[in-house]
Amino acid sequence: MTLLNEVIRKPLDPGYRLAAERKALHGAPPPAARRVAVVLLCAMGLGLGTTAAAMSLRAPEPSGIAARDLLEEQIRDRTADVDLLREHAHALGAEIDQLHASALAASDSRLVGQLEDDAIASGAVGVVGPGIRITFTDPPPDDGGQADPLASLQDRDLQIVVNGLWQAGAEAVAVNGQRLSATTSIRSAGRAILVDLVPIIGPYVVEAVGDPQGLQTGLARSASGFWMTDLRRYDIDVDVSSQPEVRLPAATRAALRSATVPPGTSLITNGHVAGSSPTANGRSGRT
Repeated sequence: MTLLNEVIRKPLDPGYRLAAERKALHGAPPPAARRVAVVLLCAMGLGLGTTAAAMSLRAPEPSGIAARDLLEEQIRDRTADVDLLREHAHALGAEIDQLHASALAASDSRLVGQLEDDAIASGAVGVVGPGIRITFTDPPPDDGGQADPLASLQDRDLQIVVNGLWQAGAEAVAVNGQRLSATTSIRSAGRAILVDLVPIIGPYVVEAVGDPQGLQTGLARSASGFWMTDLRRYDIDVDVSSQPEVRLPAATRAALRSATVPPGTSLITNGHVAGSSPTANGRSGRT
């Protein structure tokens, strides 16, 4: 009976009663829609403020822009100067070669012919003639944009192919426009391939001057031909084609550090025949 009397006399739980009294005293709380709107407005304001701060931080300073423009102008000017000096050096080199050939032709014509043959073999002059072209193309990278180093052409592959071309009777060889000579090296630096210390990138083009049919036949019968066939297993595309005309530039000339006159050789200076000990500048020892 006591429990029934409490339910009849106090039908509202004390907690609900206190909440109802607080609501009547302070007013009803804001509806959920108003709270959501206030939160959205605060988030938008915070986002706009963050974006404005980031843009102001990324905007270059006027002094930085001026310094960059000055550096770009200096680079353009220096590049133009280098191009002019390079053209002047080429012109002087051609003039020296012409004077050298004229002087030798007047004294010994047989020596001129020997020097021309040696210049072709050493790569001192450019050559033009029929030959073949071999193009190596690495497989495309995977979905993540990463290339498999084991499935890419290596410096050793180019060395083997070039040696095979020399063995097949090539008269001149170039890799990506870099003429090969007796002192040229093909090596790697990290993942880059260097030809005579010049980095090259794919596709890798190997050109050789010589009899096209003889070069292809000799290359196919050599170990280099089997090596090229093995490269296709790694999805490296290998294309060999005959070319009616191949133009190869001259190789980079080695800088002359010193020179001496061989024993027993007479040197003509200012119309006088000197002994074998003086050098080109008229003094003994190295120049």
